[in-house]
Amino acid sequence: QVQLVESGGGSVQAGGSLRLSCAASGYTNMRPCMAWFRQLPGKRREGVARIAGNTPTYANSAKGRFTISRDNANNTLTLQMNALKPEDTAMYYCAGGDDFYCNGWGPSDFRYWGQGTQVTVSS
Repeated sequence: QVQLVESGGGSVQAGGSLRLSCAASGYTNMRPCMAWFRQLPGKRREGVARIAGNTPTYANSAKGRFTISRDNANNTLTLQMNALKPEDTAMYYCAGGDDFYCNGWGPSDFRYWGQGTQVTVSS
């Protein structure tokens, strides 16, 4: 059974940085598409960054500021977030798919989810 556990959230001032990590277990003999999503209360969960193999893609809101990467040896997914803005405040979720390729940006394109980690950016 696949399990995803996030860590690294917290509070930071605008312009600061945070690094989120996601420890993945249960995947056997595959490197699936993985992603980071975020969600505000009452809002739809939105994709921030995803990675297929070692090829990343980013939502417009993340381009130039966020970097997604994976450490296959340690089964860890990371999101480095720089130049944070108050509008980046949200619960951040790690998501895992079933296929090598990333097939979409929607929450329904990912089967496995972590419990989330809160990121708060103050102005």
